[in-house]
Amino acid sequence: MAPRLPHFGRRRALRAGAAAAVLLGLLSWWLVSRPEPPAATGRIAIATGVRTGVYARYGALLKEDLARDLPALHVGLRPSKGSLDNLRQLASGEADFTIATADSVADYLNRGLPGARQLRACARLYDDYIQLVVRQDSPVRSVRDLKGLRVGVGAQGSGVQPISRRLLTAAGLDFDRDISPVQVGIDRSPGLLESGKIDAFFWSGGLPTGAIQTLGARLPIRLVQLDDLIGPLHRLGRQTRFYRAATMPADAYRELGAARTVKSIAVPNLLVTMEHTDPVLTELVTRTVIQSRDRIGAQVHAAQLVDLRTAVFTDPLPLHAGARRYYVSVKP
Repeated sequence: MAPRLPHFGRRRALRAGAAAAVLLGLLSWWLVSRPEPPAATGRIAIATGVRTGVYARYGALLKEDLARDLPALHVGLRPSKGSLDNLRQLASGEADFTIATADSVADYLNRGLPGARQLRACARLYDDYIQLVVRQDSPVRSVRDLKGLRVGVGAQGSGVQPISRRLLTAAGLDFDRDISPVQVGIDRSPGLLESGKIDAFFWSGGLPTGAIQTLGARLPIRLVQLDDLIGPLHRLGRQTRFYRAATMPADAYRELGAARTVKSIAVPNLLVTMEHTDPVLTELVTRTVIQSRDRIGAQVHAAQLVDLRTAVFTDPLPLHAGARRYYVSVKP
């Protein structure tokens, strides 16, 4: 015999319908009246870099995207000498967000400079490539060949200068005795090379760097291979663990007419803020940084490497709480 199905009377059906109507009404009210996510308002400053560097170009494009995503937030850009100066501006309150290379951040932490313990990361961005630029007819084929020459080593307060020092040490050269160091950045180095006032200059930046493109269109130059120094560089200590062997494609600088790749050394960039920065603001800024990769990358090719899967690897800094909240929200 088939089991008897339960019989719902008219009264029970009316009760069920009434309950469903109440639940539907409550759901509709919640959907309509639930608070919108808080909007970012006020003013922030982003410390970038020298006018002709990749940091400055990236910062300008990020400002445009933040204006689109967070229209109530006013974003100002601050120039700087580079990574270490950026971190100083952040710690002093002159800037709210900045970009810095991982090795510069580690150096800042190890030296216990002001605000070091409060530094937090929002994202790992793109890699900088260390570049040694010389004239096309220069006899320099490695860093070791710089002995006795006038070399642009990066401005004081930049991330380039510590890298220059380490590369020279790895090559067996003394920064103060074996070369004539000229402490200038990418804003002045190309002009000095062109006028013959220096023989070479170091630069650490994303590919391509506009100042090197412009110089290559005016003057026959080339990039020196650096791959022979990655082993000696790593033997200098833990501070150098952020450097990795990397290859610059031949078409990174079409202006140079290079027919072969250049073996170089790369170091990651981090988007950095302070621990006390508002978590909601940090979450929203981080979201724009990740979602703007393709648009910014169309103009700053290095930014094409910003990736949600690698953005959380921000050694030597922990993630800011707001940035972590963003990554959790988009985790599949």
